[in-house]
Amino acid sequence: MTRARFLAVRRPAWEAFEELLERVEQRRTSRLSGRDVSEFARLYRAVCYDLATVRSREWGRGLEDHLNDLVRRGHSSLYRSPPGRPQEVVRFFAEGFPRLLRSNRAYFWVAAALFLVPGLIAALVVAGDPEKAARILPGVVREMFREMYSGSPEAGPGGGAGAAMTGFYVYNNVGIAFRCFATGILFGAGTVVLLIYNSIYIGAAAGYVAGVGHGERFFSFVIAHGAFELTAIAVSGAAGLVLGHALVHPGARSRLESLRRRGLVAVQLAGGAGGMLAVAALIEAFWSPCGAPSGLKFAVGALLWIAVIAYLGWAGRERSAR
Repeated sequence: MTRARFLAVRRPAWEAFEELLERVEQRRTSRLSGRDVSEFARLYRAVCYDLATVRSREWGRGLEDHLNDLVRRGHSSLYRSPPGRPQEVVRFFAEGFPRLLRSNRAYFWVAAALFLVPGLIAALVVAGDPEKAARILPGVVREMFREMYSGSPEAGPGGGAGAAMTGFYVYNNVGIAFRCFATGILFGAGTVVLLIYNSIYIGAAAGYVAGVGHGERFFSFVIAHGAFELTAIAVSGAAGLVLGHALVHPGARSRLESLRRRGLVAVQLAGGAGGMLAVAALIEAFWSPCGAPSGLKFAVGALLWIAVIAYLGWAGRERSAR
């Protein structure tokens, strides 16, 4: 094929691709139909092939530069990250995150068991004999909890420590969640150790407060924000286990490729957990310390636990089915 014949045959395709490219670059992708998107990908591959042909036959620097510019712009448009529009963030938390968690529910249930079972055992043991808390909790921590939750259940954490302890809880649990996710890079072992350790520590603290007679006040304080906070830590643990599994069982891929593919899932799970922790922080700051009757706090807390379960179990199912 001569250069003139090549230009006559291929130029209409380049012009069609450039027209689509301008629409994509102007962020009017919502106006592209499914057929247009398929056509964009087809034309992009064709232009890449034409560029290789022009280079191999040395048909002119100007023509090569023109096609190279089209390929460069097409590559940037095809592989760029989608704009972080607010509606996309809302859609992720409303539908994408719970669906993603359900599709990785095996990791979540393992993480939840690691975070729940040791803590329940520690709570029962320490509640039966509060002195055993000394093996897990430092003396200053035990004294702090005793002072915080002494008094009537409706008063919230006692003394002037209430606001400070709200900040402490937020900082502490965000730190736990992040470490449970990040240490998954240690082939999952770091996540497992942190989940078990923090489970025992938190369980021992709850058992100690209950064992010294302040259980009603403690549990009425934590039940509402705990629905989001404790679940978020388990979700972060699941994200860490996803990282660990990608490294331990990469399959046919290299460990780096497996980590890159599964790492996106882990980061999205961790992002969803971060959103849940933000909700927990608001509840902990404005509801948990208030002087509402403990019965009301337990009722609200129960409703929030049901809401979290319903959200993670059913949100996004209708769109998924369609």
